[in-house]
Amino acid sequence: MAHEGEIWKNTGMTLFQGLSAFPITPSAPDGKVLTDDLRALVRRLVDAGVDSVGLLGSTGTSPYLDRDQRAAAVRAGVEEAAGRVPVMVGIGALSTQEVLRLAHDAQEAGADAVLLAPISYVPLTEQEVYTHYETVAGALDIPLCVYNNPAYTHFTFSSKLIARLSEVPRIAAVKNPAPAGDAAVKTHLAGLRAQVTAGFSCGYAIDWLCAEAMLAGADAWYSVLSGLFPDVVVPIARAARAGDHATAREHHARLQPLWELLLELGSLRVVYAAANQLGITTAQPPLPLLPLAEADRQRVARTVETLGLA
Repeated sequence: MAHEGEIWKNTGMTLFQGLSAFPITPSAPDGKVLTDDLRALVRRLVDAGVDSVGLLGSTGTSPYLDRDQRAAAVRAGVEEAAGRVPVMVGIGALSTQEVLRLAHDAQEAGADAVLLAPISYVPLTEQEVYTHYETVAGALDIPLCVYNNPAYTHFTFSSKLIARLSEVPRIAAVKNPAPAGDAAVKTHLAGLRAQVTAGFSCGYAIDWLCAEAMLAGADAWYSVLSGLFPDVVVPIARAARAGDHATAREHHARLQPLWELLLELGSLRVVYAAANQLGITTAQPPLPLLPLAEADRQRVARTVETLGLA
């Protein structure tokens, strides 16, 4: 599906490459999306020069929003991006039929790609996941990124399954959890690329591990922290893509206190606390998720201030 105003296509930028920033979806206690707050976040990302915006990912708490709430978030985010960078939208849901409805909504709103996690209640088999993705991709006019997030979905994509999916039309990328360590990520990336089709994008998440993944040659970094603090993550990603190991690692090391908080307290809760501190939104995580305790909120505030991010 072609969209008017796709400025990013004319700049040579490509989907599923570089730094993809995933913001929270600020919502009121009744679930209504605070679209002005979301627009402010997306504006912040675009102005900082991220390569794409990922709406309604795990950090975007998409499973906690109904169809209408998701649609409102996508419309606001796509309108704010205004074709300056591509927008990818999470469409994970329990049933294939609901995913198809969410995919339709994302396309109608002007999304450039979709991100699909295999959300389930009954554990899924590899064949069930393959059929799920094949069905959804067959109904799309835009590309799909496979979301491998076993910590949340309790399903782990094998390299063999990812390779099978890479052969399906419109399935163009995978977002994997990054292995820890330079050697481990190099081995994982090389093994995956040996099996997937040519041109299939291999990207990674888990922010504190992704600098090494990009230095190893990963196509994309799917980032929670850049969804709020893009100015400090963009230089790491750009240096890593340029093969500048020293600069990438220097910038990455500077953020070590923040990486430690994300790992200890959870990325989503830390980002909400920091967004509150910056005055971008007063939204809290949707129930039953709870915000950080006051002592931990103060730890986040001190870290943000110490790093000069406030």
